[in-house]
Amino acid sequence: MQIQVLFSEWDQYELLDSGDQRKLERFGDVLLVRGEPRAWWKPELPEREWAKAVAVHDDRSWSFKPGAPREWTLDLDGMEILCRFSETSKHVGVFPEQWPHWRSLREFGQPEKDGKPKLLNLFGYTGVATLCAARAGFDATHVDASKPTVAWARRNHEISGLGDVNIRYLLDDALKFVKREVRRGNRYEAILLDPPAFGRGPRKELWKVEAQVAELLADCAQLLSDRARLLILTMYNTDASALMLNNLLTDALEGKGGRLSIGELALRHTSGPKILPRSLWARWQA
Repeated sequence: MQIQVLFSEWDQYELLDSGDQRKLERFGDVLLVRGEPRAWWKPELPEREWAKAVAVHDDRSWSFKPGAPREWTLDLDGMEILCRFSETSKHVGVFPEQWPHWRSLREFGQPEKDGKPKLLNLFGYTGVATLCAARAGFDATHVDASKPTVAWARRNHEISGLGDVNIRYLLDDALKFVKREVRRGNRYEAILLDPPAFGRGPRKELWKVEAQVAELLADCAQLLSDRARLLILTMYNTDASALMLNNLLTDALEGKGGRLSIGELALRHTSGPKILPRSLWARWQA
């Protein structure tokens, strides 16, 4: 089993440097510094370059230089998406390392004779992947357990230029929603999952990835239609490995045929030869 490393080539993002468990990044024209637990090495750039950042997150809160924007937009293949400094985390609304998956959706979204293929995006966050799926030709359903995040996804939809495309946004617990969809007999041609290591549903449902992801994947397998094309699982859990994801999908998709591939999503430094690992992924395709 070959482990593939996929890199972002999104021109709106640049990883300038990382090290000492931090990373220096450019989102559009905005430079920022955030914590990065995987960056165990030393930075390449001198501290004066890091000091050019207009916003710094110290693992507790953001600090800003005068004039730093609180929100701004980025272009993603002609779609506008909103970046914003979160009040409760170091995130800004987009994970640039996911760019290879966003682009790959173009291969699978062609309409069928009886209409658009259906895609389910679980743990959909601010909806960037959902919008890419809709633009690729999928009839997209977006599920997330956070009310503010679903609102952010809807806002991204409004400004994206895809306002005439229908997307179903649902505030729900992913595991409960999938079980209901199985009972209803609803089926999808593609499923995206990006589960957190730990979380709470809208009714305080507890989510622990190590205890529940196998069950969720087994239920997702039942949602795949006879014309299913794609399932992508990504995971940021530092205790996991790409081989673990391969084993999970092997179990869940037994008898489905198709092809499995696994690997890591990573970001190249522009200041030197280092590569920052960001996420694990596994993909099944018919």
